[in-house]
Amino acid sequence: MREEGEGYDDRRDEARHGTRAAVHAASGGRLGAAHPRQEGPTDLRLVPPALAAWATSAVMLDAAPAWVTGTAVGCLAVAGVLMTLRVSGARWAGRVSGAVTGGRAGWPAVTAAAVLVCVAAAAVSAGLHGADLRRGPLPGLAERYATVIAEAEITSDPRLVRPRVRGPAPAPTAVLIEADVRRVETRDGATVVTRTPVLMVVDVKRGRSSSSASSASSASSTSSAGDRPSPWLALLPSTRVRVTARVVPPADGGDMAAVLRVRDPEVPEVVGEPSAAQRLAGRLRAGLREATDGLAPDARALLPGLVVGDTARITPELDEAFKETDLAHTLAVSGSNLTIILVLLIGPPGLAPRVERRGLAPRLGISLRTTALLGGALTLGFVIVCRPDPSVLRAAACGAVALLALATGRRRSLIPALATAVLLLVLYDPWLSRSYGFLLSVLATGALLTLAPRWSAALRARRVPPRLAEALAAAAAAQALCAPVVAVLSARVSLVAVPCNLLVEFAIAPATVLGFAALATAPWAMPVAKALAWCAGWPAGWIADVARTGAALPGAGVDWPGSWTGAALLGLTTVALLLAGRRLLRHPWWCGVCGVLLLLAVVQPPPLTRVVTGWPPPGWRFAMCDVGQGDATVLAAGAGTGVVVDAGPDPVLVDRCLRTLGITRIPLVVLTHFHADHVAGLSGVLRGRQVGAIETTAYQEPVDQAEFVRREAAARGVPVTRAAAGEERRTGGLSWRVVWPPADPTVVPEGPNDASVALLVRSAGLRLLLLGDLEPPAQRALLRSPAGPLLAGVDVLKVAHHGSAYQDPGLLSRAAPRLALISAGADNTYGHPAPGTVAALRAMGAMVLSTDRDGALAVTGEGAELGVAGD
Repeated sequence: MREEGEGYDDRRDEARHGTRAAVHAASGGRLGAAHPRQEGPTDLRLVPPALAAWATSAVMLDAAPAWVTGTAVGCLAVAGVLMTLRVSGARWAGRVSGAVTGGRAGWPAVTAAAVLVCVAAAAVSAGLHGADLRRGPLPGLAERYATVIAEAEITSDPRLVRPRVRGPAPAPTAVLIEADVRRVETRDGATVVTRTPVLMVVDVKRGRSSSSASSASSASSTSSAGDRPSPWLALLPSTRVRVTARVVPPADGGDMAAVLRVRDPEVPEVVGEPSAAQRLAGRLRAGLREATDGLAPDARALLPGLVVGDTARITPELDEAFKETDLAHTLAVSGSNLTIILVLLIGPPGLAPRVERRGLAPRLGISLRTTALLGGALTLGFVIVCRPDPSVLRAAACGAVALLALATGRRRSLIPALATAVLLLVLYDPWLSRSYGFLLSVLATGALLTLAPRWSAALRARRVPPRLAEALAAAAAAQALCAPVVAVLSARVSLVAVPCNLLVEFAIAPATVLGFAALATAPWAMPVAKALAWCAGWPAGWIADVARTGAALPGAGVDWPGSWTGAALLGLTTVALLLAGRRLLRHPWWCGVCGVLLLLAVVQPPPLTRVVTGWPPPGWRFAMCDVGQGDATVLAAGAGTGVVVDAGPDPVLVDRCLRTLGITRIPLVVLTHFHADHVAGLSGVLRGRQVGAIETTAYQEPVDQAEFVRREAAARGVPVTRAAAGEERRTGGLSWRVVWPPADPTVVPEGPNDASVALLVRSAGLRLLLLGDLEPPAQRALLRSPAGPLLAGVDVLKVAHHGSAYQDPGLLSRAAPRLALISAGADNTYGHPAPGTVAALRAMGAMVLSTDRDGALAVTGEGAELGVAGD
């Protein structure tokens, strides 16, 4: 996959596409036992040529033409010498080649010659593809950051991208489009015809169309009334557009010669219509989106991704949940899509060539030869609908390998088939040799063909039901081989990947089959398509529920070094666990004990966690969650009950914090203001909890984040109210007073920070002051307000604006806190908390703690027994 684009890192997106193949065992149908008479010695002769071509392609993409030519000519010359000696039958040549009498005479010489020929072919192919990046004027123009008028042919679906929240405002939303530039016009009037791969970055402007576009990454691409998605998202591959753009170098190299930052992006200038095949594919995909419009949000977002890899409606929160559980493979095109449909046609594995074959084909009286033709037609249709780009062709090739396993049951002979697929794909697109997705696909398919059958047989020998044994072995084998690569990309190892994949296995097939049926019928019978989509929505919703539930578990994953050294360490750890597991299988009781311990480590029930870690401390009154660079705090209001103030930037982190604290009922969520680092995690707060209301500031800026809050609240039926100074509330033993912003509507704050809701809280004998992100002007105004005298001598101060340097000394002196708590992200780029602010608070006698150094914090006791604990 491509990784260019000025700060838009697409590596995790590539991991998502690759991981689909990595665990597609769980959804690709049952691989039955091979027929004994069909098994034979594993033929590995094609493996060395495939691996050699793979390695050569990875190296030669950046090589100079002289190196490419020398490598190709040298390899062909040596291969010719080897084959000449092999054919000549000379005695000394037999010794050199290792030929033996009878059997496979000269096999090493033939294999060596084949390796050298494949290396030469790979070098030439890689050299030609690498030369595409250096051809034409764009590389030179990129070095000068020149502005050009370019005519480009789109080569992939446009995708909406918003980087993860890292501060008060999310990075601008952009549409990323992969394209080939065909014509370049420079400012001096020169016109050059070329064909250069680029990445176009179209910054979506705020305004009439940006409202939906900016929130599309947190909702559906189908906007509410009055909003329109960016017209760039409607462009189909093979469309030609004319753009005015600034040419910049690619951020991380890769298969892009340059990045085009497109100007005036509201309406693209189309100069060439897409091809007929792309129009058909676009019509089918649009029909599927329309058929799913009436479904529940999760099913509406997920079903197009399951069927054709259309992830435009996937929210960042749902996408992150799928990544945390290693279910992201369901959101991308994979060979398992094709396999599921073909299994429906040919029936159970191993029976396709026999009289007792099953499936739709024999039931309809279709002959075996015609069935094969229909399978080929389905494969071709799959490639057209899902776009004939390298990732789809890779998926079709992997699906064909799995199909061959299903049809023949000859797993050992499938190793050469997999090697052939790798060889052809690498020669066709050498950039796949550097693709993490391609590596994951090959590893997963290899795991299915080698490890999974043995592990399945071992489990069946220990009285595990056959279907469960096959599913468990397939998922575990793919996970074992792919986890080290995934760890390099995400710096995390999922502990719930295998169980989550097992739980969604039975839902993927019906969702995919019904989704494809809806796709096929939508252009001609939309009511039927909607009915089919409604049926498919149930299993799709189940998959989303499993992903969210698994990701929310406190021990869902562990951090791991995101490097190849870390991958090697994980591989060694996996081998050690497998060796230990073989011994444990002989002792069922020990297996049960280990299973229970693993379950407890993943679920981490609050009572047990409290006993083991001491977190949360008993009798805690106020907790500050560690959510990175943002705010999320909880005021205890009884057993399992708490008032949440702000939601942080990450739904997963705040949900995990609330689960650890045991919060299941929230009478009120207070969102101090609408900056993303305070509200973007709202869906994590609302997930699976009884929420009474959401209270916000009256200042509705930024508009897109305010709309996001209203949309999330409406989706769950939670009322939204506005806070104003003087308001007082109570729940259980907790009471609070809103001290800012003022109720006077004529008072206009200077910005969202100065409109923050500030609370003076009383919990039994404990007094807390929560200041949101108030800046010095608003802090001084708060001191002069009627609530000013009430702020003197608080026990706990939640320091404003993550402990920034902008604090009013008068307010700090008036508050004179005993304990000052700061929420900030580790290694943040804002310098929070500011050393001057920390020093000023300590000079007043306050104990200062911050989440970037101390983790999550919880306040206990009161008076002389006031204390604070970290997790």
